[in-house]
Amino acid sequence: MNQKKSLESLLNQLKDKGISEDKILLELERSFINADPATFIDHHREERCGYQEVIYGLHKSGQRILYAAQEILKIKPSVLISRVDSEKSKLLLKHYPDAFYCPISQVTFIGEFEQKFNSKLLIISAGTSDESVVKEAHYCAKAFGLNTNLIQDLGVAGLHRLLTYREEISQADCIIIAAGMEGALPSVIGGLTTAPIIAIPTSVGYGANMEGVTTMMAMLSSCASGLSVVNIDNGFGAAYAALRMIKTFESK
Repeated sequence: MNQKKSLESLLNQLKDKGISEDKILLELERSFINADPATFIDHHREERCGYQEVIYGLHKSGQRILYAAQEILKIKPSVLISRVDSEKSKLLLKHYPDAFYCPISQVTFIGEFEQKFNSKLLIISAGTSDESVVKEAHYCAKAFGLNTNLIQDLGVAGLHRLLTYREEISQADCIIIAAGMEGALPSVIGGLTTAPIIAIPTSVGYGANMEGVTTMMAMLSSCASGLSVVNIDNGFGAAYAALRMIKTFESK
């Protein structure tokens, strides 16, 4: 039985009082979830979590990513895809030549970047070696509709560079900071602003950095009160955390 006939049958049962309204709503919800056995698209994610489902491209084939994107675009005007390598991007750009793709951040966005929020999100990296992570946060935030400003290479090894951006830091409503090595930058900026800070530990550093574990532990141990920390190299997660915060600010 196709989807239309199935819904008609359910509505007729409701009319005859043979089925509850709750069951009708449940079946309607299921009808908006893709039934492919390998890819279930959650079309109600935005209503629950603040933004529609995002495709995580790592470990997925190009064809699987394309299929998921096409399913989302049947209902939504845009789709965000993270961790897409250059080879997989070729397939997406072949079907969507106007799509945005950044090879450094491995972010693909099919649709139009549109600012939906006024709050100022400042995104900072400690060094240019953190560029892939901080740009993932930046472009994901832009896809979410956030008002973003990206500043790179303000690490504590050259503290004078950071101090030249005191005004931008003081005016920010939320700040994302990506840092590797000993992860000191979020603690320093935490002493300069009242804005919520989301720290991203990166896997940048020599052996004792332990691929970001040392950085993450340092950030979790920060003396800058109220610092939030996402997982190692998780620029997407930091941008989503900022979205939740800013959406809450602006809804009040």
